[in-house]
Amino acid sequence: MSRLLSIRREASELWAGGTGKSLIAIALGWGLLNGTRMIYPVLLPDFSDEFGLTHTTAGLLVTVVWLCYAIGQLPGGVLADRFGERTMLTASVSLVVAGVGLVLLAPTALALFAATGAVGLGLSQYPIARITILSRLYPDRIGRALGVTMASGDIGQTILPPIASVLAVGFAWHLGLGFVLPVLCLTAGVIWVTLPNRQFESQNDEEASHEYASYVDYVLYLLGELLQRKFLVVGVILFLFIFVLQTFSAFYPTYLVDQKGLSKTAAGTLFGLFFAVGVVAKPAAGVAYDTIGLRKSLPIVLAGSIAGLALLPTVEGFWTLAGVTVLVSTMLGSGAITQSYLAEAIPADIQGTGLGLVRSSAAMLGATGPVLFGFVAENGYFDEGYVLLAGIVGLSTLLTVLMPRAQAGE
Repeated sequence: MSRLLSIRREASELWAGGTGKSLIAIALGWGLLNGTRMIYPVLLPDFSDEFGLTHTTAGLLVTVVWLCYAIGQLPGGVLADRFGERTMLTASVSLVVAGVGLVLLAPTALALFAATGAVGLGLSQYPIARITILSRLYPDRIGRALGVTMASGDIGQTILPPIASVLAVGFAWHLGLGFVLPVLCLTAGVIWVTLPNRQFESQNDEEASHEYASYVDYVLYLLGELLQRKFLVVGVILFLFIFVLQTFSAFYPTYLVDQKGLSKTAAGTLFGLFFAVGVVAKPAAGVAYDTIGLRKSLPIVLAGSIAGLALLPTVEGFWTLAGVTVLVSTMLGSGAITQSYLAEAIPADIQGTGLGLVRSSAAMLGATGPVLFGFVAENGYFDEGYVLLAGIVGLSTLLTVLMPRAQAGE
């Protein structure tokens, strides 16, 4: 009963003051965009059949999504500071609609890759604006609010890929991807109508615009802040997390079909289960961050995934694989912790640009994961690749000891 009352109290505080509607709109967009992005791994066999892709080139296709997603985050942060979050969040969803439309019409592999890049660029405009607006709507509860929106991303990633798989098997891959278009169009309208207006969103930009004598001064100040040890360490941890997440998610359905002998439907179900656990893991990680800080919460969140990734090559059967999938999925809480820390620790006047720079740098490096893993898998080391991912997660856990003891959230 006390746990239920605590949940109700948290929900009431997140809803208070009219902020709840904005939180729901932001979460809705994030869920749909993440779900759309994760349709790609489910449809990789279909793309391979139609466009003649190998494991390596299929991995490159996923890398294109993540790389363009990474590249666009820095300008996305700058634009969020300049034009406001409502404009950028609406633009992000609209650009993804256009990109998905181009994918559906792609006549060649080259056109598919180009259209996929457009999808990635559209996706890239959402994350920074999402974090900066939440940090102002919930200055004392950023971990919880960010955890809720990140959980919505996992709801989207849980629901949309299995639907895409069923539609692709029953009809065509075009329907498996195209069914998201009307929902995305509706969501863009909801975000525009619901979120605070330009006056609220641009407050930090107006305050910062008079602070620097020149652009050079601003850049020097930005770099001076972000080159502190705490930001460098969190940036490396974020890179390692993104590398592992993108690599694992890109090939997990293919791995389950090719190496474990599961059907496409069963593989899609386990892939959805991976993200379903995140619906619980991310809000819980956000609460842990708000309560005990990054140094203590991150190792707890990552412990299960280290064991799961190491065990994966040794297990067989749907239900055993389901248990291991749950273990691996606990790492999804990592993002709620590291990004909440960055949102709190980066000064408000450079928050959008600073977050964009850190996330863009980490994500660009992390985007190399799928194509490298595809090369490893194509050369017969699929199982060994997952053991290597376990080691990388273990390394990111050890890096927390380098964080200063006095930090945001502690």
